[in-house]
Amino acid sequence: MDFAIIKITGGQEFGISEVQFDLIYNALSLGLASMLATTVFMLVAQPRVLPQYRLALIASAMVTFIAAYHYWRIFDSFKEAAAGTEVFNEAYRYVDWLLTVPLLLVEVVAVLSLPAARRSSLLTKLVPASALMIILGYPGEITSELGPKAIWGFLSTLPFVYILYVLFVELTKSLDGQPAAVKATISRLRLLLIATWGVYPISYLFPMIGDWTGSEFFTGADGFVARQIGYTVADILAKCLFGLTIFKIARLKSMEDDPSFAKVEAKL
Repeated sequence: MDFAIIKITGGQEFGISEVQFDLIYNALSLGLASMLATTVFMLVAQPRVLPQYRLALIASAMVTFIAAYHYWRIFDSFKEAAAGTEVFNEAYRYVDWLLTVPLLLVEVVAVLSLPAARRSSLLTKLVPASALMIILGYPGEITSELGPKAIWGFLSTLPFVYILYVLFVELTKSLDGQPAAVKATISRLRLLLIATWGVYPISYLFPMIGDWTGSEFFTGADGFVARQIGYTVADILAKCLFGLTIFKIARLKSMEDDPSFAKVEAKL
């Protein structure tokens, strides 16, 4: 017997067990707590880096604060959907991504300390591409038909790949101008970017994977649970872990730029 019947945006409906309910409930709770904790840390950590790198930390705090608000909304929407009083609103995630992905790009560009013209050129390319990626992905998210889901997913993948390519190239180019202590961290940041962002399309593809393989794990209620957990894990990695890596880079660059600052920080 199903523990709850979940209706989601787009007219889909799933019966979930108590275990499945708990898995999503606890994942969303973890996502909310992670976003709040990272927001507080980024705000408190401002004095631990030089002023020119604080914009990156502010952008990171804004990312996790916006995400925390939307996780609160997603959390409430899921509980109300499980109670049978509301439809689970998938749009909350997409509104969150529409706001936070451009800010994620801002924090990456900010911490690299690129010349103003190069920063402006990069953001002019990346921000519109990120918005296009999210907007194109939403129709595919809410449809239950695999054909339209595949088409919208493919269209959304084009700006997604473009963003990753541009960032990977720019991060690689920036290595030559970075202090030795920072190069290894930025090099790992490139891989972290691909690894964390890569979880999103995999989670999006779960229904199609289920159809292609015939596996029930990726379809119906199991697919819904897997997507929600996958998106939440991806958010924690791409926003919290990524933000902490940005903080590490900002701190290392601060130490290299100002020996007196490094001397004071070493005593703390």
